[in-house]
Amino acid sequence: MLELDGLVRHFDDTIALDRLSFTVPRGQVFGFLGPNGAGKSTAMRAVMRLTALDAGQVRWDGATYDLDTCRGFGYMPEERGLYPTMRVAEHLQYLARLHGLTTAAARQRAAEWLARLGLSERAQDKVEALSLGNQQRVQLAAALVHEPQLLVLDEPFSGLDPVGVDELAGVLRERARAGAAVLFSSHQLDLVEQLCESVAIVHRGRCVASGTVRELGRTGARRVEVEVTGDPDARWAAALHGVRVLGTEHGRARLVLGDGVDPQQVLAAAIAAGPVEHFAVCSRRLSEVFREAVGRPLEDVQGGVPR
Repeated sequence: MLELDGLVRHFDDTIALDRLSFTVPRGQVFGFLGPNGAGKSTAMRAVMRLTALDAGQVRWDGATYDLDTCRGFGYMPEERGLYPTMRVAEHLQYLARLHGLTTAAARQRAAEWLARLGLSERAQDKVEALSLGNQQRVQLAAALVHEPQLLVLDEPFSGLDPVGVDELAGVLRERARAGAAVLFSSHQLDLVEQLCESVAIVHRGRCVASGTVRELGRTGARRVEVEVTGDPDARWAAALHGVRVLGTEHGRARLVLGDGVDPQQVLAAAIAAGPVEHFAVCSRRLSEVFREAVGRPLEDVQGGVPR
């Protein structure tokens, strides 16, 4: 289990981390979210012992650790660190050796991960000859080649095509099922919602929301999804008292219900407007949780839970 406990980091007058705390269990894919400049990369560098902390602790399985322990972790930084003139297979073998694998084991693991990520045919190419998407796959293979028990990935899906996204999502699920703790940052909130069991949202260095995706989706005002034939913009809902149209997609409207508004009253109004193709009470999407969390004043947040 990875624990971030009260992390504080200043850069001159800038507070990058402000008592940041959350926990990433083993066997789970955990999403680390926040706007640009929120402190995500600084926190990940702190986990990897690449930046000093002014206060707080990072623990792995209940104990603090040093750089030597970090050799067993898998890390993909925001700034890519590949050597452009090295050949792909040679590069992975070299990095595997740095993680402590024997020459034979490094050669085997490199071949396995190149095959897993669809790069076997490019094994003898120089890294600089690859597309940006394939360079991203090599960087991911480098983080995975030693089969770490902790994966820390900064924007791993950036630059990948849909096939690459699916492949990586499958790999992360596999690593979690094998007992690893997987922490990754991303701005692709729909993907995070599908892939992660839990998330932490950070803003200005502080955790402003955390918990399982399901728990966070159940907080806040009730929502319903309604599709009325012939009214894709949900004009029928505009006149309802205490109801706000959050948005429409493919003719289906998401409505936010104020206090005291009965979903059955909304359904009755929809039926009066025309044939109802779909009606369901639903949870908040992660994108809605995110927007609310980063828009809330920080003084209204304590320990990742709204006051």
